[in-house]
Amino acid sequence: MKTEISTRRQLLLRSGGGFACLALSQLLGRDSTAVGAEAGQNFKDFPVQHHPPKVKRIIQLFMTGGASPMDTFDYKPELERLHGQMLGPKEKPEGFTAPAGAIMKSPFSFARHGESGRWVSSVFPEQAKLVDEMAFLMAMTTKTNVHGPGTYMMNSGFLLPGFPCMGAWISYALGNLTDDLPTFVVLPDSRGLPYNQKGCFSPGFLPPVHEGIVIDATAKPAVPDLFPNDRFTFASRGADQEGLDLLRQINQKYADGHPGDDRLEARIASYELAAKMQLSAPQAFDLSQESSSVHSSYGLDQPATEDFGRRCLLARRLVERGVRFVQVWSGPQGAVNNWDNHGNIEKDLPPMALSVDRPIAALLRDLKSRGLDQDTLIIWSTEFGRTPFAQGSLGRDHNGGSFVTWLWGAGIEPGVAHGQSDDWGYQAVENKTWCYDLHATVLHLLGIDHTRLSMRQNGIDRRLTDVHGHVVQDILA
Repeated sequence: MKTEISTRRQLLLRSGGGFACLALSQLLGRDSTAVGAEAGQNFKDFPVQHHPPKVKRIIQLFMTGGASPMDTFDYKPELERLHGQMLGPKEKPEGFTAPAGAIMKSPFSFARHGESGRWVSSVFPEQAKLVDEMAFLMAMTTKTNVHGPGTYMMNSGFLLPGFPCMGAWISYALGNLTDDLPTFVVLPDSRGLPYNQKGCFSPGFLPPVHEGIVIDATAKPAVPDLFPNDRFTFASRGADQEGLDLLRQINQKYADGHPGDDRLEARIASYELAAKMQLSAPQAFDLSQESSSVHSSYGLDQPATEDFGRRCLLARRLVERGVRFVQVWSGPQGAVNNWDNHGNIEKDLPPMALSVDRPIAALLRDLKSRGLDQDTLIIWSTEFGRTPFAQGSLGRDHNGGSFVTWLWGAGIEPGVAHGQSDDWGYQAVENKTWCYDLHATVLHLLGIDHTRLSMRQNGIDRRLTDVHGHVVQDILA
């Protein structure tokens, strides 16, 4: 009998169906916070904060593939003068997919916008209207020209897999803002996951409760198996509660005998969260509650903007209801339908820009109209930039030397810029900003000293910012 019960416990630990499997990674948020602890030790029951926060919640907009800075936000008139000249490196740099071609000017017109006079390409007409509310990091740089490592680095601070992403660290440090929705939600492009797949949302060596919950915003319902199928008449709410009570008893007995196994702690809480989401999720994911004018503002009435606009609107609804960190991804991994414009920048960039421009502008205006800009931070980011030299004749290759990130919302000084790239937009030359600095700044806005947020792993006190990072004071209010 003992062997049979033990086997059942192992089955419960290692398996799980429907939403229970989905929710495994995001549970016990508010009460599962710790700092400087070994993985598996008991969680502290209070959040990690070192000074008063200005931000409570975050929406990160990630452009998969490497958005070209000199064709979006980093105007380089010198490229027009040097267009067609062979001035690039003679040897193919590591991570480039082809030898450098001739200098290539942007095929798009640029104009100054707002009182700040920020240069913005014609591909972003709606975001251009809001530049006085944004703060730009104009000299972002990274260690790689390769998508996978670059995407890892911008999310976790490391080039390799196995390290917690920023959303997981934030969940670990601060826990949840509500008991009935996940703390960290990921809304990927409907066409597929980004480079590294779910590795981008991984908790790494942090407890599994801090993994990002991946939601398919196009699915109906968005959260599968939250309610029993109608043909299973025995699956009533009362039966659900009885089942939960039994599972809780069995799981708790296992947990008592395995105090260092945090996987089961996450499993137990998954059922609790699933039960709570039966009440909260249908409302949170029901976009029909929004007016037609809101749908239109986000571009839900246009095929080009419907997918990204739907996810931006859903992100607003989620943070409004207490989700702490939401990632919205533009583009899947691969050679098409993303920002990896090797073939023809003039042909391939505009559709991607069109798909996000109106929804992003609507998101910022919507948050501001609801007063959510007072405690919400928006981050627009990508994994690296593109070359000022042509790849072939019309495309641009990978370039980790310089790219752009912007921030908006709580704690941000509007209309400012930090850093500068060279005259070609090839390398960051003034106030270089690494992912470590971006992450340190985000944590600072959340009330966290990045040097004091750590997890001891294999004898090393690991941090999101590794051994680097400085808060970018120039962009803070």
